[in-house]
Amino acid sequence: MSALRIATRRTPHAVTLVVAGVCAVTLACASPADTPSASVATAAPEAPAFQAVSLLGDTLRAFPLAADVREKYATQLADAQRAYEHTPTNVDSIIWYARRLGYLGQLRESIEIYTRGIALYPDNPWLYRHRGHRYISVRDFPAAVKDLERATELVKGKPDEVEPDGQPNAQNSPIGTLHSNIGYHLALAHYLIGDFAAAARVAQLEVDSASNDDRRVSMAHWLYMSLRRSGRDAEAAQVLVPVTRDMKIIENQAYHRLLMLYKGELPADSVLTAAPTGELSVKDASAAYGVANWHWYNRRKAEGEALWRRIVDGGQWGAFGTVAAEAELARVAANP
Repeated sequence: MSALRIATRRTPHAVTLVVAGVCAVTLACASPADTPSASVATAAPEAPAFQAVSLLGDTLRAFPLAADVREKYATQLADAQRAYEHTPTNVDSIIWYARRLGYLGQLRESIEIYTRGIALYPDNPWLYRHRGHRYISVRDFPAAVKDLERATELVKGKPDEVEPDGQPNAQNSPIGTLHSNIGYHLALAHYLIGDFAAAARVAQLEVDSASNDDRRVSMAHWLYMSLRRSGRDAEAAQVLVPVTRDMKIIENQAYHRLLMLYKGELPADSVLTAAPTGELSVKDASAAYGVANWHWYNRRKAEGEALWRRIVDGGQWGAFGTVAAEAELARVAANP
């Protein structure tokens, strides 16, 4: 299918969205090529007027965080900023400052800090892994793919490392590694562009190498959906065979329940538990996207589209489920 251009609503900055094949958003933020010189800059990035533009043309400004969560994240950010200002060339200080900015929804500032780090350490895979994540958040999927493919090249043949959680799970046991998080975000970026074959290829590698059930179900979910959207239903069915109710899941319960739904062992209302109106949580948005997509590829397109709109209206614009719902609605608009 050829790429189509979609006219979006007017915003303070020009936006171009290309759907079906390549999806690109032109934003007033740094691109991978726009790296500063190797001189150290420690000043906090200037706060922009907005953080991103949705794939439907809406300006996106602040994450909808609860007051206590915002306060906690702000305290963590202040600590990380002090560490960065004290040791601005320390790669851990750079990464944690940028990560803490991202958790508060200061995405473009986060990207700027990673870009400063890449100017100093152009062969550090962690910087590309994390900046690629934030390019997804601001809807710049081609830039995300470029960063994450660079990270993939940099870790090839090297030992994997556990990635510390920014916000520890209930068991304070990180489930992700550098390699697996690169793969997860790369598969997602391909999926959001609409390159389901590339998404499936990366996701299959991650399913095969997963070292715990949380990683297995998260990658199996995106693999299954990529295969279904590619019309490879028999292959998708095989993805579900090893998925069981008794898997040891620490934090990816939504992905696990979705896979059980796809197997026909759970009803949709046990997965999608959010109210039909009002704000969603990040986990609600992710679960709702899976259910909406399940409707869509099972020829219940009206139900799928209605749920995608519900996700977007739910306000969690930083959630991957919301980004994916926007991409779907943009494709629908391009192919009425």
